[in-house]
Amino acid sequence: MSQKLHIKKGDTVIVNAGDDKGTQGRVLEIIHDKKNRRVRAIVEGVNMVTKHTKPSAKNTNGGFVEKEAPVHISNLNLLDPKEKKATRVGRRQENGKWVRYAKKSGEVIK
Repeated sequence: MSQKLHIKKGDTVIVNAGDDKGTQGRVLEIIHDKKNRRVRAIVEGVNMVTKHTKPSAKNTNGGFVEKEAPVHISNLNLLDPKEKKATRVGRRQENGKWVRYAKKSGEVIK
């Protein structure tokens, strides 16, 4: 059984710990590590690392590539759609469907 997460792909999040604290970005991917039971997310423009690449058919020169590295999901908070600040996420039923909502403003998260 997969655990319910407070963050999904496509959400706008804010980093609340680490070198990129305070940075906002969109979640590009959620990574489940079944062996170590860790959940990480790749966030656009956050935790950038330099990757060394060998020359290949795609990249004939090789060189350095800047890309996003995964961030642990506990270091991310959802951005409140109303207040544009970090918020916790709750779940409630509306019209028979479970929806996520921002705890700060009570706004439903799409």
